[in-house]
Amino acid sequence: MTLKHVYINDTSVFFPNEPVANDEMETYLGFINGTPSKSKPVVLRNNGIKRRFYALTKDGKPTHTNAQMTAEAVKLLFKDQPENIKSVDLLSCGTSSPDQMMPSHAVMTHGWLPESNGIEVVSPSGVCCAGMHAFKYAYLAVKTGDATKAVATGSERFSASLISDAFEDEVQKLIQLEENPILSFEKDFLRWMLSDGASAFLMSDKKNETGLSLRVDWIDGVSYANEVEPCMYMGSEKLPDGTLKGYLDFTPQEIMERSILSIKQDVNLLSANIIRLGGIGLKATLDKHGIDSEEIDYFLPHMSSNFFREKIFNGLIENNMNIPYEKWFVNLSQVGNVGAASSYLMVDELFHSGRLKAGDKLLLLVPESSRFSYMYALLTVVD
Repeated sequence: MTLKHVYINDTSVFFPNEPVANDEMETYLGFINGTPSKSKPVVLRNNGIKRRFYALTKDGKPTHTNAQMTAEAVKLLFKDQPENIKSVDLLSCGTSSPDQMMPSHAVMTHGWLPESNGIEVVSPSGVCCAGMHAFKYAYLAVKTGDATKAVATGSERFSASLISDAFEDEVQKLIQLEENPILSFEKDFLRWMLSDGASAFLMSDKKNETGLSLRVDWIDGVSYANEVEPCMYMGSEKLPDGTLKGYLDFTPQEIMERSILSIKQDVNLLSANIIRLGGIGLKATLDKHGIDSEEIDYFLPHMSSNFFREKIFNGLIENNMNIPYEKWFVNLSQVGNVGAASSYLMVDELFHSGRLKAGDKLLLLVPESSRFSYMYALLTVVD
């Protein structure tokens, strides 16, 4: 089998509604127990996020589903020639916040694209790495010739889990804030970090006839779940031995009372492992492909919070990788943490920025704290 080169020919992004500033957040999400959050100012100061997007009206009503946003991003790839969507033979969609457990996110997205043909669809599950898994599936399909033109997407609709009506039972426990501040950070802090949106890549085995393309050199992933217990989880409860008890093993009453469907994170486990393991994995991947970190022109790390910026930098140094801050490209402050879409959003902004030139190398880093898995990719600009 002759393996083909794979190129990103175009990228797109769809954000629902207007950006939401920090002082507007609770207008959309609602107040818990009728009062402003005590943790919000602290979390926002640390995460560096200035604005984000919600698929909500100001009174908390939904405006888009995840699948609708994803379909809009796909359509934007073909805004100049809408009929070309019929040339796509694979749709690969990653998210950690599907609108329902079944049908899958990808088939629901495909359902919002009646102008397309009957095609293969795939829905990788997971958290932040889900978008990269979708990207890798599309990459491998094109590389092997199994697909001619593929669309990969990353998207999230977190806001539905953050509104006060959905969050009330969960955060009633935050009345205990003075007695147990860590409870606020483990649960309430996620409300001030997460954002909605969708982004898409159009991929093929041919570079653009005019203008720049991004050649996908490789996409690698690694999981350390064999070493570390779950850290971020939803639809389950963590037991004293570190294992998870899934929602199917709870009664409906227990699911409500114990807020089983809310997102939770073990911040102590996160702090001890997320940077350490990610640095080890990145060093191993660069060594595997014979890439020196000094060859990188743009470093695109997905960060859930600006709190991790210096820690990532120090982790690179500890693993003998030199990528100075002037090579970093991050848009967290302007779009928020969009989970599985975040790497797509950085690539999209850089691709359309006018800054890239042939030969530039882009290194993508996506950590996933759920049980410490990571995805890495190298893209090269070609003309």
